[in-house]
Amino acid sequence: MYNKTNIIKEKLFHFIALFSALCAIIFLSGIIISLFKEGYLIFKEVGVFHFLFGKSWYPSQDPSEFGILSLLIGSIVVTVLALIISIPLGISSAIYIAELAKPKEKEILKPFIELLASIPSVIYGLFGVVFLAPIMMKLFNLSIGLNAFTASIILGLMVVPIISSISEDAISSVPKSLREAAFALGANKWETIIRVVLPAAKSGIISSIILGFGRAIGETMVVLMVAGNAACIPKSIFNPVRPMTSAIAAEMGEAAVGSSHYNALFGIAIVLFVITFISNIITEQVRKRIRTK
Repeated sequence: MYNKTNIIKEKLFHFIALFSALCAIIFLSGIIISLFKEGYLIFKEVGVFHFLFGKSWYPSQDPSEFGILSLLIGSIVVTVLALIISIPLGISSAIYIAELAKPKEKEILKPFIELLASIPSVIYGLFGVVFLAPIMMKLFNLSIGLNAFTASIILGLMVVPIISSISEDAISSVPKSLREAAFALGANKWETIIRVVLPAAKSGIISSIILGFGRAIGETMVVLMVAGNAACIPKSIFNPVRPMTSAIAAEMGEAAVGSSHYNALFGIAIVLFVITFISNIITEQVRKRIRTK
């Protein structure tokens, strides 16, 4: 009876796991099909090269212009600046929590950092508009505080919990025997962290950075509210920009279903999907190479 019950439980668990995996594949396939079904028409109409590298985005004028280079550059600028801010903060906080903090400090700091990830992005956007943008105007003598740099600061703060949490888990998972061996060879605390712990945990750290990249480039609400919403190639990090996600969010309600504008927004979504898909592939390849070494 006991063996029969176990067999039934194993079969039930196998069915649930298989069903969940199939659902994930079905949902992903549905997303891909819906994107390419609506988006490929714009590539057919204006051409892939003109769509990706055209400098003009004027979907409502006659004739319309569907070049997303300014949107693409806006996304890249904001994302790169956000990573420049979030990587040092995230990794440093992970090192402190995993290696240097006392147990009571760790109990306070880790939940506090993870709590940042649960704050709705619209709250970050309001903080940027009401508090940070006026400070940027006064500090750098700008005509407008809503720009790429302001958006990247807010976005960087949003990415810190992802990098910090995953990196801290990776650092904590490094065997204590490696630390003890380093101490036995005469290394101090910082030498052990820099030369032993971080290299051993670099697979998880690199994964956290690439996941942070995916989070940053896919964020919508913050860049819509704080980046300035100007579809032009920025000459400075203090110029307003319109990243790809904010273009989709701002214009999807105005685009007529089946129109070239509608298809162009789906084309932008395809570009975003391809970028995040490639970043995930790079993550897996990096992790495999590091594990092999």
